[in-house]
Amino acid sequence: MPLDTEVTNFINLPVYTNKGHYVGVVQQVILDLPTRRVGSLLLTRTSTKLIEGGHNIAVPYRWVSATGDIIILSHFPDKVVAATPDVELEDEITA
Repeated sequence: MPLDTEVTNFINLPVYTNKGHYVGVVQQVILDLPTRRVGSLLLTRTSTKLIEGGHNIAVPYRWVSATGDIIILSHFPDKVVAATPDVELEDEITA
């Protein structure tokens, strides 16, 4: 990210894969305070074609290859599947 770019400029920008597939919209920028860098981008309104259930996700900033009117990721999985809850853990919590 250029030094003269403010992280608030990323808010509400659409995010796409390097193949042109829509991923989501930047809701928040998560900072890595010890290194004083952008750590990740929290995306909302995500594509149900790429993210099961359209859940919000955080993508590492190191995956960003270009920024401007949109953000392009250099890497993104073909499909993100939500983790299923551990049934045994749920039984222990309710017991």
